Amino acid sequence: MLIGVSRTSKTPLSMVLAHKTFKVANVPLIPELVPPKELFAVSPRKVIGLTISTESLNAIRKERLKALGLPNSASYATTERIEKELEHARQVMDKIGCIVIDVSYKAVEETASLILEHFGNNAFAFYPIQAVWEPSLHGRPPDSFLVF
Repeated sequence: MLIGVSRTSKTPLSMVLAHKTFKVANVPLIPELVPPKELFAVSPRKVIGLTISTESLNAIRKERLKALGLPNSASYATTERIEKELEHARQVMDKIGCIVIDVSYKAVEETASLILEHFGNNAFAFYPIQAVWEPSLHGRPPDSFLVF
């Protein structure tokens, strides 16, 4: 599970990890919403917290607002809002006890590499990898096919 505030690369990371045969859940952390109870039921080892510096997130969000044709003064990109979101995310991550990766100055591939390292260099040694898994031919993949 990848958890973090908006614009911490959860979705692109999910796609990179899925390409590596990981089954990934992407859970946004928003102060106004209670995180799903399932987040606290899974092993903390399978949860990856993503954080980012206030300054980096502010710059990314201002660019996002600009791309959408919205003013960069929207609360989504204010320092106060970002700090509130990051503090909430930190509290959730601390409660779970998961590892946390700061993505402030990292490319998606670099973060994905750190996640793969977390699961060990031979993370795939115990999971049979098929070049193609065609459900219409093979049915549902066995549980051992999925990493998490």
